[in-house]
Amino acid sequence: MSYRIEKDTLGEIKVDKRKYWGAQTQRSINNFPIGTETMPTELISAFGILKQSAAIVNHELGQLEEEKLLAIQFAVNQMVNGVLVDHFPLVVWQTGSGTQTNMNVNEVIAHVGNKWLAEQGSKIKLHPNDDVNKSQSSNDTFPTAMHIASVLCIENRLFPVLEKIKETLHKKIQAYSHIVKIGRTHLQDATPLTFSQEISGWLEMITQSEKMIQDSYVYLDKLAIGGTAVGTGLNAHHDFAEKVCEEISQYTNRSFTSDPNKFYALTSHDAIVHTHGALKGLAANMMKIANDIRWLASGPRAGIGEITIPANEPGSSIMPGKVNPTQTEAITMVATQVMGNDTTIGIAASQGNFQLNVYKPVIIYNFLQSIQLLADSIDSFDKRCMKGLQPNQSQMSKYVENSLMLVTALNPHIGYEKAATIAKNAYEKNITLKESAVSLNVLSDTEYDRLVQPEEMIGPKDK
Repeated sequence: MSYRIEKDTLGEIKVDKRKYWGAQTQRSINNFPIGTETMPTELISAFGILKQSAAIVNHELGQLEEEKLLAIQFAVNQMVNGVLVDHFPLVVWQTGSGTQTNMNVNEVIAHVGNKWLAEQGSKIKLHPNDDVNKSQSSNDTFPTAMHIASVLCIENRLFPVLEKIKETLHKKIQAYSHIVKIGRTHLQDATPLTFSQEISGWLEMITQSEKMIQDSYVYLDKLAIGGTAVGTGLNAHHDFAEKVCEEISQYTNRSFTSDPNKFYALTSHDAIVHTHGALKGLAANMMKIANDIRWLASGPRAGIGEITIPANEPGSSIMPGKVNPTQTEAITMVATQVMGNDTTIGIAASQGNFQLNVYKPVIIYNFLQSIQLLADSIDSFDKRCMKGLQPNQSQMSKYVENSLMLVTALNPHIGYEKAATIAKNAYEKNITLKESAVSLNVLSDTEYDRLVQPEEMIGPKDK
């Protein structure tokens, strides 16, 4: 492998000639051989958006030459389009401010920009600190990129998937409103409902989770940029923060604003904690929905068996013909990961000391992982399980007909005590409710049939 020599304030260091990073990135590679988790590409793209916006504003304020601006824009365009992905190798487990990732971005932009400048015949050169990082500090750029990446991932990855699964559930509700099935509470038989009513509960869980995320992530719109090292804005123009936020807003086509208190913005990550709490709520709801489905699909002959789900792959290496509810298993594992991420984020966010929180990389890594896992798993769950879910009507009817909880319909007519006696007698003698009511001389056949109609038990009584 051939090398080139890069320099920083600590001296010289060898860097692979094929790579675009500089000395500080290489030192991070050498000093933190920890794990395999690298900085998310979404965060790197957000950094690119920020660096371009900062360069535009610095140029407008007369602090950056036009050629340097054009060079930065050229490099950033490659960054956000994924062309330079191999040049951002740093792991999450580095400095807690994310300084080395900020410098990785600065160095790559400077390297690519300088190659472009040379091709244009220019003798001007970009400096990673003096030009790309002008008016900035890692302490304000990293939390700014965290917020940009978080917002864009929620909007571009998660929300579209939620809309798709909601559409699937709407169609199921319309298709199965005529099917009456038995309800269950405490894992015990309960009164009837329609299959559509059961599905409507799933739909509302997703709808409400989506709304809670929408309500919570608005706090991510405020950006720390302009605070520089400790929140004072040292070395930044007094108009820099507002103008950079305007540029970011224009680039992303959504509204970002400058956080009015940069001392808060650098050291607190409660906006991410708050939003991730809503993501955890979605994970909890998906866990419940997936568990319902695998219970209802259990069997096929020794379980509940009220629904069938797609057979996507063989379920056993030893039992021929076995098919398992693998999509539900995948999404419930994702739910547990998101819940674990929430714990990590909460603890990390509580560790802000004085003017800076130094757990930023692990916070954003877990946050973006939660979004990715939720979006991917819900999309797969929708396509490979929910769309193909079908009711087993004969099994549903069988459970309704044999349910002892139909006796609830008799309460208003014969009272709770007599109704309980009928149910207990039916259970002990293994006979139907109707047979029990007649044998106890509480009701006649005709009276029972008139009072106990499962399809009339799925809502409040008419006046």
